[in-house]
Amino acid sequence: MERALRALQGEPVDRPAAITPTSVVNVELMDYSESPFPEAHRDPEKMTALAETGHTVLSYDTIMPVFTIIQESVALGCEVEWAEKDNWATCRGRLAVRPEDLKFPKDYLRHEACSCVLESLRELKRRHPDVLIIGKTMGPWTLGYHFFGTQDFLLMTIDDPDATMRALHILKEITVEFGLAQIEAGADVLTLPDHATGDLVSAEYYRRFLFDIHCELAERIPCPLIMHICGRTVDRMPDIGRTGFDAFHFDSKNLPDESLDAIGSKVRLVGNVNNPKALFTGAPEAAYAETVRALDAGVPAVGPECAVPLRAPTENLKAISRAATEFPELSLPDREEWRSLAEVYG
Repeated sequence: MERALRALQGEPVDRPAAITPTSVVNVELMDYSESPFPEAHRDPEKMTALAETGHTVLSYDTIMPVFTIIQESVALGCEVEWAEKDNWATCRGRLAVRPEDLKFPKDYLRHEACSCVLESLRELKRRHPDVLIIGKTMGPWTLGYHFFGTQDFLLMTIDDPDATMRALHILKEITVEFGLAQIEAGADVLTLPDHATGDLVSAEYYRRFLFDIHCELAERIPCPLIMHICGRTVDRMPDIGRTGFDAFHFDSKNLPDESLDAIGSKVRLVGNVNNPKALFTGAPEAAYAETVRALDAGVPAVGPECAVPLRAPTENLKAISRAATEFPELSLPDREEWRSLAEVYG
């Protein structure tokens, strides 16, 4: 626990940490733990058994049991397609047209989609008291996609910015409430994904709609927070660096060197290992090389850039933790060779 926590907070560590801000499970681990999707999204015993393989099998320094981005949205009334074990659960349709339509059940944390997460966190903390346990609570922008539909929500930001802000301020309370419940259940750290991705949302829109809310969330949620946004985000990293979050989980579309320069010194970078090329279709050497490139640049905690492809080979996922473990012993020529290989694989 200490290594991962210190890495996230920018303190000296014995070696870099391999951490899991988002899901690292695959079909092989579902079979190994006898905990497949979709049951592992709703059964706390299966969620726990599958989540802990990230530590017991893959040797990461953390455990994270929330495999979807829809747990709270389901509990709040969204229609969902749970899918099978080789695919992701997704929200369908929409619940709201205007912010005034956002009316939620007060007992949604008792719904199986949320209670499963809370029970799993309690059990993981009991089983693994010395491992950093990471929870996950979705940000208001992502919740806006779920409740309004992605296209309609994005159109609302253009057609009615005031309504968009009203919606975000309503939805941020869900982020806080589910986050606080997870901390009480045993989460040491929370990932807060808010998918204002670079291909959908400009840096100007990030500042306009989300910067102040993210600063507020960092103040109100009393544990270390890892912000996650997919895609090319280096243009908004200077702003993210001022939010008060402890770490930013960043995509391989952003090079480690440029990202470290952009984020500043107050927020640590996490992740960056490419999913489609290195982890899904590549060999373990590709994942190892990408990990070394990030570590050599100064990224203190590494892991996949986002939830891993469900058919990614387990050996590729293990290569990340192996690289983090071996990195301090790598000679400078070895590091240079692995960096060169990362460029080839990329």
